[in-house]
Order: sequence, then C-alpha cells, then structure tokens
Amino acid sequence: MRIRMVLAATVALSLSCGGGGDQAGQRTLIQNKGSDTLVNVAQAWAEAYGQIKPGVAVAVSGGGSGTGFSALINGTVDIANASRAIHESEIEEVRAQRGAEPKEFIVGHDAVVVFINSANPISSFTIDQLAQIYGEGGAFDSWSDLGVTVPGCPSGEIVRVSRQNNSGTYAYFGETVLGENEFKLGSRDMNGSKEVVDLVANTACAIGYSGLAYATDEAKMPCLMAADGESCVPPTIETALDGSYPVSRPLFMYTAGEPEGAVREYLDWILSDEGQCILVEKGYAPVRGGLTCPTPAAG
Repeated sequence: MRIRMVLAATVALSLSCGGGGDQAGQRTLIQNKGSDTLVNVAQAWAEAYGQIKPGVAVAVSGGGSGTGFSALINGTVDIANASRAIHESEIEEVRAQRGAEPKEFIVGHDAVVVFINSANPISSFTIDQLAQIYGEGGAFDSWSDLGVTVPGCPSGEIVRVSRQNNSGTYAYFGETVLGENEFKLGSRDMNGSKEVVDLVANTACAIGYSGLAYATDEAKMPCLMAADGESCVPPTIETALDGSYPVSRPLFMYTAGEPEGAVREYLDWILSDEGQCILVEKGYAPVRGGLTCPTPAAG
C-alpha cells in the first residue's frame, strides 16, 4: 500500500496542537478518492477516524468512480471509492500497473433515487417509464406523454438531469434501467450527486437520479415499480438494504492487493459498528441488518 509519511512542519505543528501523532511527529496519510455518491460519508469517516487515531490522516476527494479506479491503477491512492463494481478491463489494468489483484470491500448499500420537482404531481414510476424517458429512442419527451401537466413548466418538456459518464451512478442507472440501450442525448449532465438534486429542486420540468443520501425536502422521491402491477417501493434505508427497491446497489471500496497496516485498520473500522453508524447517519444503508446506533442528541 502506498502510505505516505508526512513530515512537514505544519503537520507536526497541527499534531502537537491536537495532541496526536507519534513521538517523531510523523503522520500516516491515506489517500482516498472516487465516487461522488460516497464522498460525504467518506469525509465523515475521515474526520471521525482522525479523532480516534490522530496519527492517521485520510485525504478524501471525489470525481466519480471512474476517477477513483484510474487513481488506483496509477498508484496515486490507497483506497478507491466506487458506486459500481470494478470492470474487468480495470481489473486487468490494476494487475498490469500495480502487479496486484484488486481487493473489493462492500462498505454499505444505497438506493439510486429518482427525483422530480415538488410541483410535479407524479407519485410513482415503472422502470419501463424511466427507460422511455432516459433511453435512446424512448417515447417520452414531454410530461403530457405520462398524462400530467406540471405547474411552472409551461413547455411541458421533460428536462432530463443525469451524471457525467465517469460516474458510477450513471453506469449503474444505465445498466439497471436502460439495459443494453444507450442514454438519450441532450441531458443536463452534472459533476456531482448534490448538483443533480439541486437542479431538479429548482427546475419544475426536471427529473434526475442520485443517491439516497442526497434526499432533500425540496424535491420529491416517487416510489418505483419493477413492472406494471407490482408493488411500488419507496426509496429508504430499509428497502436499499433488503434489495426490494428496484434500483438499489452495494457501495464499494477497493485496494490494490490485500491492504495492510494503517489502511487495513481503517477499512476494518469502517466496517465496524462505529463506522457503519456514521454511514447510517449520513443516509445510507449499512452492510448488515441488526445494527443498533445511538440516537443523535437533540440540538
């Protein structure tokens, strides 16, 4: 594992102020990069771990699952975050560039939520309807195609909000909803998960998709049906964990080879009850049921 030792005077000063670090003033730095879906909880994990292990700093950045895998291949990160499974071509590149097998850790579960503007009267979608909206050649381009008029959307156009193609959420939504079909051209492609929800919340004509942790009262989250006539399942932590929500998925961290030392300890802590309760607090589903987390103190 590429664990860098930072000896800069500024770091040593911060450690002495915080009461951590080893006797030599050294601090272990773990580089962690990738999925924008995971970036909020990854930052929360890093901050909490810094309190537990002041001698270990975790540097977190987003950019998308593909960006994380590229960094893992290039050897510039210790841990890559991903909201999709690693592709076979990426596995081969890790083998070729790092001389190691990628090691996969499932660190949580998520629901890819469909968001619509709060003015939109729709309360449910089928997977096929979403495919008709987002898929190349799909029949739905106006809200009237679904039998509704959206207040504040005089054109009636369905404004499709999506993610850039290096996003694991983009890839997973395409695989699960569109199957072998491609995305329609002309969507508004956002860099991050939060940007999708913000745009939908402020655009009456819009529809978008993002992770459950980015839910907000400013946008609606319709339930989804796998097919006509089936139960309409709302996106929740429970339905993401049990897989009943049609677009639920695991969330991953990857290392190049079996992690050791500080990286292994950090991943073990993320999978512990303490780390998983932070995940739940941020709006994701844990890796296992039966988790008992403390109730946040009232503000």
